[in-house]
Amino acid sequence: MAERDPSKTERATPKRRNEARDKGSVPKSQELPKMLVLLAGMVASSMAIGVYERELRDIFRFFLSEGLRMEVTLNTAHNLLLELSWRLAKMLLPTFLLLAGTAYVVMRIQVGQIWVLPWQNFQWSQFFNPMAGVQKLLLDKQTLIRLGKQVLMALAIGIAPYIVLKREFGNMLPLFYTDAYGMAAFILSNAMSMLWYTMLPMVIIAAADTWYTRWDYEENLKMTKSEVKDERRNVEGDPEVKQQQRQKMFQVMGKRMLKNVPKADVVITNPTHIAVALQYNPLFAPAPIVLAKGADHLAQKIKEIARENGVPIRENVPLARALYKEADVGETIPEALFQAVAAVLAQLDKFRNRGR
Repeated sequence: MAERDPSKTERATPKRRNEARDKGSVPKSQELPKMLVLLAGMVASSMAIGVYERELRDIFRFFLSEGLRMEVTLNTAHNLLLELSWRLAKMLLPTFLLLAGTAYVVMRIQVGQIWVLPWQNFQWSQFFNPMAGVQKLLLDKQTLIRLGKQVLMALAIGIAPYIVLKREFGNMLPLFYTDAYGMAAFILSNAMSMLWYTMLPMVIIAAADTWYTRWDYEENLKMTKSEVKDERRNVEGDPEVKQQQRQKMFQVMGKRMLKNVPKADVVITNPTHIAVALQYNPLFAPAPIVLAKGADHLAQKIKEIARENGVPIRENVPLARALYKEADVGETIPEALFQAVAAVLAQLDKFRNRGR
């Protein structure tokens, strides 16, 4: 008997579920449709018993009266067969349609919309390896479970008639003095009782089979942690590659920022770890704009370019941290920092001379 891989401890991912579904692997109980179709048939038969009685009585009356007086020819036999087929179809077709509809609805609720061709998942290895098929037939756990379900179902079907017949044994002797109608009513009534006695164990078996089918399906779909990581890597990309791409993107953004540093009016520093380059031109924006900002190596590069291009550098630890944290490159500084930045700008020769 095949054992499950103990390393498969992770729930199946949506991708794994979709792949299994595309192959036709879905949690589908075989006993639930049987039970519900039988229940629908019992209800339909109970409601239509009057129609069955009337139609069958008319059929027997016709064949035992007019039918016996008809001359039997090829044409009359053909007409009688058509008449009988039409009456039986009119009597039984609604019940058959109800049973088919019940089976379809139950199966649709279980598996949803799925369409898989019979030969789509055919494996030639099974065709050329008959011993594997024999081993699966004799030693597979699913085969033993199906066998157990069938044995329980057979016991339920066999015990129900025994219970009903034992209970009605005393009522069988008076049947010798009743007519055909009473005999038929007795048989139909007890047959329906047998079916109802059969339904209880069938409901239990169907419920257990539905639960086990879904549980077994989830267990078989489980994945190892390595499989989950590999799938995530295939879907989202290799983390190392993504990190390299992110670094390249930051490098490109950093180069673009550094090109704007010479246009800055001042660079505010931490003094060593953070640098923020600001530009203030009231003709273009009502507040100073962040041209570039960076930390560590990038901050050193901003200060180096600022020195080469004569951009003033001012040390202001709390202001530099606040600008680096709250201001975005290309945007104006937050309103809460207006006063602190204005105090720095007011100390610069450019804005001091403009103020005079």
